[in-house]
Amino acid sequence: MGNGVREGQVDFKRQDAEPTTPTHLPPEGNQENKKVLNSLMSGALAGAVAKTAVAPLDRTKIMFQVSSKRFSAKEAYRLIYRTYLNEGLWSLWRGNSATMVRVIPYAAIQFCAHEEYKQLLGSYYGFQGKALTPFPRFIAGSLAGTTAAMLTYPLDMVRARMAVTPKEMYSNIVHVFVRISREEGLKTLYRGFTPTILGVIPYAGLSFFTYETLKKLHADHSGKSQPSPPERLLFGACAGLIGQSASYPLDVVRRRMQTAGVMGHTYSSILLTMQEIIREEGLIRGLYKGLSMNWVKGPIAVGISFTTFDLTQILLRKLQHSTNVER
Repeated sequence: MGNGVREGQVDFKRQDAEPTTPTHLPPEGNQENKKVLNSLMSGALAGAVAKTAVAPLDRTKIMFQVSSKRFSAKEAYRLIYRTYLNEGLWSLWRGNSATMVRVIPYAAIQFCAHEEYKQLLGSYYGFQGKALTPFPRFIAGSLAGTTAAMLTYPLDMVRARMAVTPKEMYSNIVHVFVRISREEGLKTLYRGFTPTILGVIPYAGLSFFTYETLKKLHADHSGKSQPSPPERLLFGACAGLIGQSASYPLDVVRRRMQTAGVMGHTYSSILLTMQEIIREEGLIRGLYKGLSMNWVKGPIAVGISFTTFDLTQILLRKLQHSTNVER
């Protein structure tokens, strides 16, 4: 009897204690919030590192895109060298502060949106927890890029203006906003918006699609779940090369429309802008001006961006896991 009562008490305590064991696990909503925050932080860092690394090449490319000068590697080198001699080394990063103001939220939103769209499309198509098939993979990238571009476009406009004007014209980012709003109207802040969105759809779609596809092919053939950092850089470089080549003419058009107010042109639509560029400079030399520089700059930037995002994500997950274990 005594033993029976004791065993009953022990069993009762065990039954009472069992439901309390999962309390250490973080709630599902909290996990999702951490996941979104991780994506935002990783994306912001990825964008900042990548764009800063290629800022001098990016500025040089924009200066050729918005002018009627013929592009060549020799001329690009001369422009960089003259800028360095006349304005100093840091002038090569002129407009980079505006770039950071735009790129940090843009990259954060784009990478975070891509993770969310992947999850959403995976659930819709029945691939939850697995790699998406090619078409949803492309759609996830396109939607992510479009979402980011729509939310940060005026900052891209400001960055383009700062890149092609002397520092005496605009003293800082706020000054650009104030002068454009006062002298050209608020509508000007969205000039070139349509070609931007039309260009982002193939660019972001193909970039994410290529990178994700190469990672999947690598996992299938090597048996490794994750590629090494140099392999990530290579996959990202391929993604950047394909994505930027496909959307480059629209990138030239949007730059022309963005800087029309300070370059003495009036571009009213995408088609008229294309027609004028082709008439004055030719199809290849006009709409593909600076593409060879983009083949150097683009793969480097995209490779760094994807690699930084992935490695930061892995690091943050490890830190959170070790924190949860310690608790």
